Amino acid sequence: MTSQSQGIQQLLQAEKRAKDKLEEAKKRKGKRLRQAKEEAMAEIDHYRLQREKEFRNKQTNVMGSQGNLSAKIEEQTTETVRNLTSSYHKNMESMMKKLLNTICDINPEVHPNFRHAF
Repeated sequence: MTSQSQGIQQLLQAEKRAKDKLEEAKKRKGKRLRQAKEEAMAEIDHYRLQREKEFRNKQTNVMGSQGNLSAKIEEQTTETVRNLTSSYHKNMESMMKKLLNTICDINPEVHPNFRHAF
């Protein structure tokens, strides 16, 4: 009987060691999964930062050229307004004289299409 109880004890101990090894393997697996997840998140963050940096560089290049374009357009607009203002001041007096002469000098005459009723 003692040999049977020793056999049972050995089986129980073997079962306990197997259970302990299984739990340890599960813990290692869980730890490895967490570690893999952390590594993946770090890699994703690194990739995201790299792509954002590239995007900002491209955006700066495009917006910089648009900024230059905007400055050129602003300069051209200012030059055009300056030219129009100069032309206005230069020609205002003569145009006012022509306009007043046209309005004030009235020569009454009969229209050529007017017919007398006989």
